[in-house]
Parts: sequence; C-alpha cells; structure tokens
Amino acid sequence: MAVSLTATGRVILGMLSLGSQTGYDVKNFVDKTTRHFWAASYGQIYPELKRLEEQGLVRGRPEPTGGRARTVFELTDAGRAALQAWLGSDTELTDELRDEGMLKLFFSDSVSPQLRIENIRAKRQRCERKLAQLRELEPHASQGPEGPYLTLQLGIRMQECVIDWCLSTEQALMETQ
Repeated sequence: MAVSLTATGRVILGMLSLGSQTGYDVKNFVDKTTRHFWAASYGQIYPELKRLEEQGLVRGRPEPTGGRARTVFELTDAGRAALQAWLGSDTELTDELRDEGMLKLFFSDSVSPQLRIENIRAKRQRCERKLAQLRELEPHASQGPEGPYLTLQLGIRMQECVIDWCLSTEQALMETQ
C-alpha cells in the first residue's frame, strides 16, 4: 500500500531517520537545519506525528523527564520504507519560495525608484546576514553526513548569487536615476 505523505510528514520521517526524537527535538532540529529552506511549526509537527503514528510509520514511547510528559518517537520499518520510497521517487517535486523581498520587488512599480533601490538593498542585507549564519554552520556540517553538508553548500551558493544580483541591480538602477 502506497503511503501519502505530507511535506511535514516527510520532514519528520527524515528527522527521525537521524535518530529518535521528541516533537520538541524535531522542531529544534528543523530550526537549526532545514528552516533555511523548509520550515515546520509546532502546530504542524505534533498533529503530523500523531497522524504518522496512526499510520504505523512512527512509534512513540513515553519518556517523562522532570515530571513532564514526554514522548520520544522513532521510525518503524514501514516509516523507513515510506521515507525511502519518497527519496527514490521520480514524481515532480514542489519548489516553493516565499520571499517578501521578491514580493516587494514585483510590486515596486508603484513606488519611487529610490524606494525600489532601498528595498533591493534591504534584501541584499538580509541575504548577507543569512549567508553569515550559513557559513557559521559550515565547519560543523562538514564533519557530519554528506546530505546536510551538500544542502548547506547549495544554500550558501544561492545566497551568494542573490547578493551578487542585488549588488549589480542596485548599481544599474542608481546609474539610471
């Protein structure tokens, strides 16, 4: 039987393939890693963990600590198979980008040329901060699994590309003023 996984379900199965974790651990790990290109909130993670458990793809076991209820989840064999099936599938993948800076650029014909340049400059500065964050991860990531490191390298290259575009576009727009 083919399992239908949501995007959040795929993130969770992938995170659990790296080791048993609580929902809180999954969220923290997402915030340190995939949030740079695929975020997930607690409001998505906990209901999805329950759904994945109902489907038999993950198994939760209570592990209370310090008087707090806590459930640690791990992949089942069916969950590992579902993750492998998705990783090996040739179906069209979604490529979703939500970028308010690009949205401002799209609608920038209704503002002054100077405000357009300021918005591009602000986008460049955000990308420079993101690039610095990604580069901070590089020494640690280069010591770990190859998939996350390759993803980090792609993220760095993408930020560098956007920064270069912003710089050349800022310059070109300033020259036409």
